[in-house]
Amino acid sequence: MPENAKDTSCDLFVIGAGSGGVRASRIAASLGAKVIVAEGLYLGGTCVNVGCVPKKLYVYGSEFSKAFKDAEGFGWTVGKPSFDWPTLRDNKSREIARLNAIYERLLDDSGATVLTGMARLLGPNTVEVNGVTYTARKILLATGSWPTKPDFPGNEHAITSNDIFDLVTFPRRLLIVGGGYIATEFAGIFNGLGSQVTQLYRGDLFMRGFDHDIRTFVAGEIRKTGVDLRFNTNIESLAPVSNGLEATLNDGSRLVADSVLCATGRHPNIEGLGIESTRVSLDSRGYVNADGQFQTDEPSIYALGDMTGGPQLTPVAIAQAMAFAQSQFGHHKNTMDYDFIPTAVFSQPNIGTVGLTEEQAIDRGLDIAIYSSEFKPMKHTLSGRDERTLMKLVVDKPSDRVIGLHMVGPDAGEICQGMAVAMKAGATKHHFDSTVGIHPTAAEEFVTMRTPSR
Repeated sequence: MPENAKDTSCDLFVIGAGSGGVRASRIAASLGAKVIVAEGLYLGGTCVNVGCVPKKLYVYGSEFSKAFKDAEGFGWTVGKPSFDWPTLRDNKSREIARLNAIYERLLDDSGATVLTGMARLLGPNTVEVNGVTYTARKILLATGSWPTKPDFPGNEHAITSNDIFDLVTFPRRLLIVGGGYIATEFAGIFNGLGSQVTQLYRGDLFMRGFDHDIRTFVAGEIRKTGVDLRFNTNIESLAPVSNGLEATLNDGSRLVADSVLCATGRHPNIEGLGIESTRVSLDSRGYVNADGQFQTDEPSIYALGDMTGGPQLTPVAIAQAMAFAQSQFGHHKNTMDYDFIPTAVFSQPNIGTVGLTEEQAIDRGLDIAIYSSEFKPMKHTLSGRDERTLMKLVVDKPSDRVIGLHMVGPDAGEICQGMAVAMKAGATKHHFDSTVGIHPTAAEEFVTMRTPSR
């Protein structure tokens, strides 16, 4: 439907065509709803364009440098490798363009109407896009989040995760400010691609929110790869100099880099959305308040995904979208279950986690047993690489249920996805112990840890 068409009313108007918005639009349309979805930037949202997908492609690219070295221990003679940044960057861009087209086709095939332009709320049931006003019985906000850049002199010279995928020139020296998963993943990526990487975190230990043993272990492993990882260190100012960008740090030292990436968190993407024209409210952090059925304080307006402040994970937004569409336009109420959501950090080495950390279990007053195992992966007995793996289980002693599972090592995300199914089904430590392992694999270690470490 063209934007100047006469019929500008619908059952559901979705603002944002990211993972959550697209899934909600498609499911609602399949259930018979008349759906209009507006996107002002790019189809597929952060995940497809400047998040999960390009990041994982870059992780793959960066791991080849280690593979070339590992191959020698297995009898391969490898010449001196070279890396061409424009090839990786442009091949990535072609793949993203292909995915954008798929998202557009999925929406078109569903029967939803797609508008290209920034949408603005005019009231509880009205939205404006490109000067045209639309009315809707229900409005869904799914605009995601946006990188936050800290306030310091010269921060205009720094880039965010939105920018780093398409740099014209490869940064031979990269300074990363931040200690979350985004900062840590990019540190591994650019270190693997050949950059001299320095990562700063203002606190005592990065990766806040993850299990403490995992955080400590992965810090040591990352330092082995050559990343200059500095804790209790922050940037105070940034200024251009003749040979790059000079950062002044809080310890008084100075560091020159070709690029400075600020990966210090994200905030809800609500600027210009017009929520002041409605009763939609924000929490103390600036995220949109929404209840278990995704309804905001304005009864006709709903919100889901990153902008609501929950787990900022693409599969969570998709699951929320399914629950929303089925509840609002299907024949039964569907709620979102947030227990045992698995996640992975594609740092190098990878982190995989499901369920509670040891600290969270203790804070809940649970009586727990901890099982852990640290070892050198079999591959590196011949490659010679100094990399180790850590696996950890948190067990609720009264029920024997495995309530936390954590891993640092190759393919941690792949392994933990399967473990999440078992944990969601209520697997106990006895179930783990009575399961036959696949030998020789790293994953079998999860079913062979018999003695509590504490």
